[in-house]
Amino acid sequence: MILPSSTDVFIIGGGPAGLAAAIAARRRGLDVTVADPGRPPIDKPCGEGIMPDGLAAGRALGLDLESAPGRRFPGIRFCEGATAVEARFARGPGLGIRRTTLHQTLIDHAGPAGVRLAWGTAVTGLDGERVYAAGERVAARWIVGADGGHSRVRRWAGLDACKRQSLRYGFRRHYRMAPWTEFMEIHWGHRCQLYITPVAEDEVCVVLISSDPQLRLGEALAQFPAVEQRVGDLAALPGERGAVSASRRLRAVWRGNVALVGDASGSVDAITGEGLCLLFQQAAALATALERGDLSLYQCEHRRVGRRAELMARLMLLLDRSARLRRGVIGAMAWHPPLFAGMLAYHTGAATGAAIRT
Repeated sequence: MILPSSTDVFIIGGGPAGLAAAIAARRRGLDVTVADPGRPPIDKPCGEGIMPDGLAAGRALGLDLESAPGRRFPGIRFCEGATAVEARFARGPGLGIRRTTLHQTLIDHAGPAGVRLAWGTAVTGLDGERVYAAGERVAARWIVGADGGHSRVRRWAGLDACKRQSLRYGFRRHYRMAPWTEFMEIHWGHRCQLYITPVAEDEVCVVLISSDPQLRLGEALAQFPAVEQRVGDLAALPGERGAVSASRRLRAVWRGNVALVGDASGSVDAITGEGLCLLFQQAAALATALERGDLSLYQCEHRRVGRRAELMARLMLLLDRSARLRRGVIGAMAWHPPLFAGMLAYHTGAATGAAIRT
């Protein structure tokens, strides 16, 4: 498409974060342009599960994600060897949905909302209130970096400084088979986890997350014989994909007229499953700040919405680092299931921290 000469908001990156921010800004009456060098639907290796609080955050943006093709799951099951504990969500089910399906669903909302979408358009630089893209110069009152964990916008704006950062590695594969459980399962192994999410009536998504960049899903399955026996090689669909799972907290998520959203603005480890919820909440907060003309409001709200996920990430990564602690905690939750239910309720925003001590 032909880029405009000017726009209220120019969003660099057309993944879920950029599209959510665009939809939220349009709901505030702002003129919005999104540019991305890729072509939809854009895939990204992830667990493909949206928690109930993520669905609620999407609804607050006017997104009808529940009607998209996918598979609902009523809760979470932790598995450690022969020990397992499960709990149902307090506020309705989550949704397993293919990443490409999610992306197309967001596009289907953004277009009718009036978002200008420039696919196949690379942005090459910023200069004050100007964006250079596809050989054109576009004037923009606000510029939003939604270009992922390796954000060039973050670097251009001088926002790379981190308070803390750690990296893990994820690999995803889909299997053509009926889900063997209605729950999302997390299987704990030696310094790694398997996330198993039903995404259709005849398909499951299996993701390996570990601190070892060389460990692949096929090799890791040997640690999980029950899962390995279920999935088998014959059910595997082509295309194992990998990505970095970062825990990154930036010192600031805005400078001047530039703001960051989604993974560009920092992230929590994928172990929480809260990435989509956070980006939807960030999009809403950013739109409010843009409407009021004060990005410092976004900085404060960005930190607030991330606190619970950051706390849960730290707690769950403690279990990853200590097998003895993990066995003790999961064993205690299996012996007293309300403990796990309380933790899950807090994790998804349905209860305060006191629920974990019930």
